[in-house]
Amino acid sequence: MTPLADRLSGSAIAFLGACAFFYGSKLPPVPGQQVGPSAFPMVVGTGLALCGALIVLGVGRHFEEVAEADVASHSAPEDLVQPPAWRAWLALLPPALLMFYALFSETLGFLPTAAIMVVIMSTAFGAKPKLSIPLAVIAPFVINLIFLKLLRVPLPAGLLPFPW
Repeated sequence: MTPLADRLSGSAIAFLGACAFFYGSKLPPVPGQQVGPSAFPMVVGTGLALCGALIVLGVGRHFEEVAEADVASHSAPEDLVQPPAWRAWLALLPPALLMFYALFSETLGFLPTAAIMVVIMSTAFGAKPKLSIPLAVIAPFVINLIFLKLLRVPLPAGLLPFPW
């Protein structure tokens, strides 16, 4: 039997997906384009609804139980180390970075703002500077290129406009 917490969270995710699909389907089409603004929210909504339904039905729960049993068999309870208390605050980092983007992306531009966000996020979650700095240099350019060339949506230029 699927635990109540899984049923509630799965139902909430499925409901959120259904809402995204419904409201996405209400967006008007863009003349002359095969794929309009409704495509993305409908695809994401479908994915959320499916994932929520799978959580409610308990699909994959067996793998969790096997993994927990495997960890328990290899370690004694005194061996388990509790993470530091400050790690609980990491849940507030994504919303804080989203607010940072909303406040500073027009002024700084997408490229520097996204680079700062990538460095902060990857470092906070344990990445070494050897990985986080190249990622912060490359990822914003790739994302900007996708938005500019494929989606034809310009991102804020700010201090560092995209070179092409």
